[in-house]
Amino acid sequence: MNSSHTGESIVKESTSAEDEGWSQLTTREEEPFNFSSVASAQNSYEDSVIDRTEDVRKKLKVSVHHFPLVLCPFSPRFFVLPSEGSVAEAYLSAEHDNSISFGLPPISTGTTADGEDVPPGATLTAQFLYHLAAKMDLKFEIFSLGDVSKTVGKLLTDMSSLYDVGRRKRSAGLLLIDRTLDLLTPCYHGDSLVDQMFSSLPHRERMASLSQSKSSQSQVKLGPAYLQRSPLTVQIPLNNFLREDTSSSYNFQLVESVEAFLRGWNSRDSTSQMVELVNFSTKLSGEMSSQDFQSDLCGSFVSTENFHGTPYLEAILERRTKDGAVLIKKWLQESLRRENISLNAKIRPGYASKSDLQTMVKALAKSQSLLAKNKGIIQLAAAALSALDESHSAKWDAFSSAEKILNVNAGDTSQSLAAQISDLINKSALVSSQGNNKMDAQRGLLTLQDALLLTVVGYILAGENFPSSGTVGPFSWQEEHFMKEAIVDAIVENPTVAKLKFLKGLTQDLEANFNRKSEEKKEDLSNTESIDFDDDDWGSWGDEDSGKDKRKEQVYDDMQLKLELRDRVDNLFKFFHKLSSLKKNVSFREWSQSLSKFNDDPYSNKGLLYKVLSRVLDKHEVPGLEYHSSTVGRLFKSGFGRFGLGQAKPSLADHDVILVFVVGGINGVEVREAQEALSESNRPEVELILGGTTFLTPKDMFELLLGDYCCV
Repeated sequence: MNSSHTGESIVKESTSAEDEGWSQLTTREEEPFNFSSVASAQNSYEDSVIDRTEDVRKKLKVSVHHFPLVLCPFSPRFFVLPSEGSVAEAYLSAEHDNSISFGLPPISTGTTADGEDVPPGATLTAQFLYHLAAKMDLKFEIFSLGDVSKTVGKLLTDMSSLYDVGRRKRSAGLLLIDRTLDLLTPCYHGDSLVDQMFSSLPHRERMASLSQSKSSQSQVKLGPAYLQRSPLTVQIPLNNFLREDTSSSYNFQLVESVEAFLRGWNSRDSTSQMVELVNFSTKLSGEMSSQDFQSDLCGSFVSTENFHGTPYLEAILERRTKDGAVLIKKWLQESLRRENISLNAKIRPGYASKSDLQTMVKALAKSQSLLAKNKGIIQLAAAALSALDESHSAKWDAFSSAEKILNVNAGDTSQSLAAQISDLINKSALVSSQGNNKMDAQRGLLTLQDALLLTVVGYILAGENFPSSGTVGPFSWQEEHFMKEAIVDAIVENPTVAKLKFLKGLTQDLEANFNRKSEEKKEDLSNTESIDFDDDDWGSWGDEDSGKDKRKEQVYDDMQLKLELRDRVDNLFKFFHKLSSLKKNVSFREWSQSLSKFNDDPYSNKGLLYKVLSRVLDKHEVPGLEYHSSTVGRLFKSGFGRFGLGQAKPSLADHDVILVFVVGGINGVEVREAQEALSESNRPEVELILGGTTFLTPKDMFELLLGDYCCV
């Protein structure tokens, strides 16, 4: 913010005006406090402020330099784009045969989009990376893997002018990867504390943006105008640790401060204001609901006042769940030791239990000064406690166990994998029809939505391991028939649990049919309990024919509804077939077989990012990796190459700075595995920076693949 050359005189005027306004006031030591003098001082001060404000408006010129938030850094080496920004909201795929979701790149076929076929998400991603390179004063050597990444690389190369290429900038390697090349890793419930935190904590509600208002007026021809991604801002519940100790003391201090302010500022209205103050105090002490208090006591990973918490978040990004919890416990113990706080309870060494963390957090937040000083670690510990809570961790572990079982069966036969998927669907149907959602989560029981996400995982695994088992999909007709019938029965038994895109327009009929059958069951039970024939009942003996006709109509309607539901499920399985063919049309199968050393142990499957970086850093060839030559590079290759002056093809491993950007999103497990690949390469000089369109959780993948933005 810049002011004009009259700024110094304005400051002097303001200082003198303030001296004049408060010159009548004296200290308490000189004379007793006089309320009338305060009132006169108040009036003179208000007059001087009005005069000075009018004078300042004539002389002061203000210019605001604004730099928008173009990225959300989790750490100095990992960032994603704002979930409500134009880049993350833009769709990455139009609706066509190879599309699986508007928020994910299409299946790679080896061809790149051109002209109007380029999705807006690819164009905006290229523009973002271009401006990011300019801000970081870097010159990118661009490599890509996947169709949309190749399109982004081509657009980014075309943006680079001769002036940009010729400038002396630090060279860096840019690796662009399509998310669709590896859908398993973000669908998995992996061993990452950060992933569990983001899945367990509530997220802030979305704000109405300009893009949403525009999209309501005009829709894009081949896809949605924008994607409503889940906001990255999580709300860490601090009320569990601070409510008992803080609420009453805070309210008392607030009332005390307001009372002192009213007594010292104006004595004329003090009586009526004190009455209102008493009422306000009563409201604070008695009428404050737990929901209001919970909304007031919500923290975030990074404290915006002093950015405490950033080093903590950076450290646990590279840790597994148990290691991250132990590290948080160590930080809490160091904070308690620094504040000279002793605990009554005994903390066991080693494993970080939930009770140990909770005891230390409460001790560290027992006063406002301690809370403000240690806000970063307190908020992170509260987030860890939410992730380790049984209501969330039990279900996460159940998911993880089911995924491991699917991996083991995928290494056996297609029959065993199909039987396991059918078993998961049948169990989820039983849980949905009998259980309580909250109790089921604590017991680690999976719902139908959970079973459908596991079915997605199973089909992708089947496509990798049994590419030629079935004529259309990876399973035989009989194996798929059992899975389809299991899903149909599960939806009919409890249609309210599966409000999915492929059921749109059919959900109300399914719920009405379910409610009608429930009422009929109740009536049948009541009739069987009281069977008593009277003479009057023989008179209505002929009404059976009308009842039979009505039942025939209901049976016919049930059959029609079930046929329609089977058609919807058939379309869903066509989508599953598409997912199983993710790696059939690209040269990715060639080098995926060369990475068999990573696939020996099904319990330690590594993601695509780890495998690619391991080969790149070891200077091995990655089939399908395309290099985008710059304008000058193409000139050397085509023109001067005939004179022996051509340049050798650059290698991504030759750069000391490597930026990896996953088009479609990235998760915490991939960040940890990328750092593992870097440490195993014995190249400490390489500076690795990771980025992605958004931060993905398994819940986000469910919304992208089976929610409103899937291409079923």
